Amino acid sequence: MRRTTTSLALAAAALLLAGCGSQSGKDTGGKDTGGSGSQVSPSASPSRAGCAALVQLTATDSGRTVCVAKGGEVRLTLDGTRSRPWRPVTASGSALRGINAGFVIQPGQATAAYQAVNAGTEKLTSSRPLCAEPTAPGQVSCKGIQEWTVTVNVK
Repeated sequence: MRRTTTSLALAAAALLLAGCGSQSGKDTGGKDTGGSGSQVSPSASPSRAGCAALVQLTATDSGRTVCVAKGGEVRLTLDGTRSRPWRPVTASGSALRGINAGFVIQPGQATAAYQAVNAGTEKLTSSRPLCAEPTAPGQVSCKGIQEWTVTVNVK
């Protein structure tokens, strides 16, 4: 029985490690884009003009510029909390079209997904409070806002 449990634990660890390794801090053009939260899918080979077919973004990617191939996808998850929720992500431009992002699993989280439909540049934005709202009278509060912005180039 102990041998079976050990074998199962080793198999689970191997599967977990196999799922790692798709994380990239560089776009496929070789230019450092910063932020360790972005991922380029290993199954999504680079296409047009060195742009990725799939880009996955997180809160740590704020301020970045990414490139996605026309026909590719941009997916993002911003992890927030009930007391500091992310506002819904907005897109300005006509290069991306919203698609089904799936379910929001935890309160305060914002998710979005887009398909790259036209060549051009689009800006994705969201924000959330810097501080949680006070839960009782007399507690300190702040009015600061944390901004999140990513520029997406579609080629």
